Amino acid sequence: MKKIYDKNELNFALIWIGIYVVLASIGDSISGSVGVAKLFTAPICIILTIIIYTWIRKNELKEKYGLCRLKANAKAYMYFAPLVLLATTNIWWGVKLNLTIMETILYVISMLCVGFLEEVIFRGFLFKAMCKTNIKSAIIVSSITFGIGHIVNLLNGADVSETLMQICYAVAIGFLFTIIFYKGKSLWPCIITHSVINSLSAFANVEGAPIWHGIAGSVFLCVVSIAYAIYIIKSNKEEIL
Repeated sequence: MKKIYDKNELNFALIWIGIYVVLASIGDSISGSVGVAKLFTAPICIILTIIIYTWIRKNELKEKYGLCRLKANAKAYMYFAPLVLLATTNIWWGVKLNLTIMETILYVISMLCVGFLEEVIFRGFLFKAMCKTNIKSAIIVSSITFGIGHIVNLLNGADVSETLMQICYAVAIGFLFTIIFYKGKSLWPCIITHSVINSLSAFANVEGAPIWHGIAGSVFLCVVSIAYAIYIIKSNKEEIL
């Protein structure tokens, strides 16, 4: 991996995006065919997480990719209160155990790893590779790529309208997370929030819920994410955009 990384960081990022998307999709597909949610996806995500974290640590790249403390006062970020709002959206309409106990455990483990993997790959590898030449392009590409990547959910039987809404708010959240990482130099707030959002989806009370619940949640995620990102940009003396 180091040879590919040293030769071209962007290609390295794209390769990892491909590896992650393909293996995660295969894991979900096989798990679905077996009838146990995340049975194969969980170990795949765990292995990928260990590989990436070990590689980053071995090559002393933890600070470069934000696996370090926040480089600013948390007060400047409203103590991340908006992130708490984003993280709890999935349980606003009630809590329900949608899977068996074993499937729930596998699901949460998968989502914790996914939060780490997607943030490191999209906000770390991809963004840092592109920001060397153009910060604006790096922020835009990282955000949009992250959002569009959710289209693979269609391959696993996801509803088209729900997937389109997910893509929209994923782009907005991706934009916010990129700004947080760029300004604060730490990826942990993004990783934690991302992991919690995904994990709590296992307990979302969505069965029989009116369509406006999904629309309202998607709009809220977009509005809060964009507004919070703008606040961070405006409160930063260093010009970002």
